Amino acid sequence: MNTTAFIFFLLIVGATLLITYYASKRTNSTSEFYTAGGGLTGWQNGLAIAGDYMSAASFLGIAGSIALSGFDGFFFSIGYLVAYLVVLYVVAEPLRNLGKYTMADMIAARFDNSKVRGVAALSTITISTFYMIAQLVGAGALIKLLLGLDYTTSVLIVGTLMTVYVIFGGMTATSWVQIVKAVLLMIGTFIISVMVFAKFNFSFVEMFNHMKEATPLGEAYLNPGVKYKNGLDTISINIALVLGTAGLPHILIRFFTVKDAQTARKSVVYATWLIGFFYIMTIFLGFGAAAFVGKEAIMKANAAGNMAAPLLAQSLGGDLLMAFVAAVAFATILAVVAGLVLTAASAFAHDFYSHILRKGQATEKEQMVAARWASVGVSVLSVILALGAQKMNVAFLVSLAFCVAASSNLPVIIYTIFWRRFNTAGAVTGMFVGLFTALILVAVSPNVFGPSGKAIFEGTPLISLTNPALISVPVGFLAAYLGTFLGRRESDEKFDEVLVKANTGMKDSA
Repeated sequence: MNTTAFIFFLLIVGATLLITYYASKRTNSTSEFYTAGGGLTGWQNGLAIAGDYMSAASFLGIAGSIALSGFDGFFFSIGYLVAYLVVLYVVAEPLRNLGKYTMADMIAARFDNSKVRGVAALSTITISTFYMIAQLVGAGALIKLLLGLDYTTSVLIVGTLMTVYVIFGGMTATSWVQIVKAVLLMIGTFIISVMVFAKFNFSFVEMFNHMKEATPLGEAYLNPGVKYKNGLDTISINIALVLGTAGLPHILIRFFTVKDAQTARKSVVYATWLIGFFYIMTIFLGFGAAAFVGKEAIMKANAAGNMAAPLLAQSLGGDLLMAFVAAVAFATILAVVAGLVLTAASAFAHDFYSHILRKGQATEKEQMVAARWASVGVSVLSVILALGAQKMNVAFLVSLAFCVAASSNLPVIIYTIFWRRFNTAGAVTGMFVGLFTALILVAVSPNVFGPSGKAIFEGTPLISLTNPALISVPVGFLAAYLGTFLGRRESDEKFDEVLVKANTGMKDSA
């Protein structure tokens, strides 16, 4: 066991539990539990969004993917960053103006129908669970490397902690844990990046020339095609990355934690700058790991490359820097999974329990109890699923969640805001078909069926695309379109109100 790392881990856990304790004193209503009472400022929410987004997939997965696959690994950095332009220009303000606690609130502003809420809640829980699996896989690998605990025990520890944060602290605790973690992550990543760049005499030319010979891939390391040899596969994964963020429920609910749409927009601007700077630094993490740790050592620690960043920190700064970086990565995982649990729990308690089962008659106390029990249920399910995904790269696992989000949620969000003819049937059909098309295609993809040791099950995949967004996203849009015309035509009077409110925040055109 790395004693220094263990001390850092204890400090991180202690600090986050302290935050949760103080937040619990301020979490007495559903508004405070779901959205921190809308009291975050633009820069606070921007940091929290960045903290939510710069997950284990970003820090651990992308560094490993770049280290092992070169340019193809950098697709994740590019896609995650560009995605925020879609959020900024299309989603942020309308969502804040139309919604209250969850994504389903926004859609219900136009279609007050229990079926819409039910399918939206199902989509939210599914996507959040997918995303959470990636974080738990990263946590298991990280704790196993540093503390010597087995993978199962590691995942159970994180699962327990994330449940505690949500049950007692709600969104206030989750937000401040994410803010603290974002600051620590930027500091740790910056230190490593500077140390790597210094090895190349602060010269990009020297760094890129060195990388041509630093790995067994040779010059191919700097060119696309190492991991994604099929051009359609490359296009598909980038579609998922660029469009998926605008449909991720745990990102979308962050816009309800501020007072108005203007502050929501400021939040995205702050987050985009922070995230952009971070993803630029992933180049140094990946290159540094490939050059100074080596493919063999990276894969020995974790076959998917998830431990590349901590190993690079050890190579450059010894056990102290490795311990700090690993503790920051652990804080990253804790913060993100807490946000995911809260998102899924909110969808169950607010949309399913309160509006569907109780017909809007549930008291605040009953909603809080339902949300807390839902947090436990989501955590248990995610832990069980994560135990079977140990060998998968966390960045890639997250890209699958992006695929589901882009296929199920994004078409309905866009049509709700911009298409007058859109109706309830289209909303339900689009979400349902997009969700299950993505899930089914993932289930028959090379990630689930493949050669022994490289997939969950041994067998022949039915499709060649590792990420099926190229198929599932157009199917989601098409299903919503066809569902609209095949369903009963509805009055479009509500559209005018939604259009005005989405763009101005006013209740109606009058």
